[in-house]
Amino acid sequence: MTAPNLYTHTSVLLDEAIEGLAVRPGGLYVDGTFGRGGHSRALLDRLSAQGRLLGFDKDPEAIRVGAELAAEDGRFVVIQRSFADMAEELRQRGLHGQVDGVLLDLGVSSPQLDDAERGFSFMHDGPLDMRMDPTSGQSAADWINSAAEADIATVLKEYGEERYAKRLARAIVGRRAEQLFTRTADLAEVVKVANPAWEKHKHPATRAFQGIRIFINRELDDLAEGLKAALDVLAPGGRLVVISFHSLEDRMVKQFMRREAKGAPLPRDLPIRAADIEVSINLVGKAIMPSATETATNPRARSAVLRIAEKRP
Repeated sequence: MTAPNLYTHTSVLLDEAIEGLAVRPGGLYVDGTFGRGGHSRALLDRLSAQGRLLGFDKDPEAIRVGAELAAEDGRFVVIQRSFADMAEELRQRGLHGQVDGVLLDLGVSSPQLDDAERGFSFMHDGPLDMRMDPTSGQSAADWINSAAEADIATVLKEYGEERYAKRLARAIVGRRAEQLFTRTADLAEVVKVANPAWEKHKHPATRAFQGIRIFINRELDDLAEGLKAALDVLAPGGRLVVISFHSLEDRMVKQFMRREAKGAPLPRDLPIRAADIEVSINLVGKAIMPSATETATNPRARSAVLRIAEKRP
């Protein structure tokens, strides 16, 4: 296992996220994506002795860091589950519907990207894995070496938003017929050679790796389930704060919040007043982007978008 102190993580939109939660010192909060605990520690700084914080994560290394924090601070508990399972977990703990705020900081963390052994990055050669939890599920190598060409193309197009998905899938399947993929650098090179149009300042394998990672970890499925679960566990007046890092995530968050803020769509000719339509949340402010200062010091923040909603009474 790679020494944990070799990799650091700078929390994106940290101050804005904590402000967006409108923290109540004695409240109950959920950090759905603990990571390395940047947001959790900032939250704990705002809580009184009566406050409580639950952190969720699938990554065993994140759980190790969380266990250390829990040993230091009795107000914190870390749970190795997807945030999509938070409603079930909180129901089991008798805390369902009592949460004052839920924070979701989506995507992959810097330590995961920077640790070559995790297989997330095309910038560092390592085993082609990409799993948030390396102990469960199918690795990227297992999938890429067995999936049908059409399925690979679909993943690259739908999750990676890759224009040349079919061409790249064809190249991947052609190469694996000669030699199976086991390393990130190998896959990145095949994609690089097959990609006919490189985007400026972006590695030609960026979209392909994004698509595969999202698929392997069910990230969009977890997000859809997690947004519903968050709304379910919140108390009236509780806040939901979500930080997204690519258009697919942000689109889902934006559409979910708008839908819940407007209520279920009704036929235009139905004789009902707008005030009588049942809505579950209020939108709080507009989408927040990182400042120029933050993106200059942390380039990985440049695509981040933060959105806030508050559960109605």
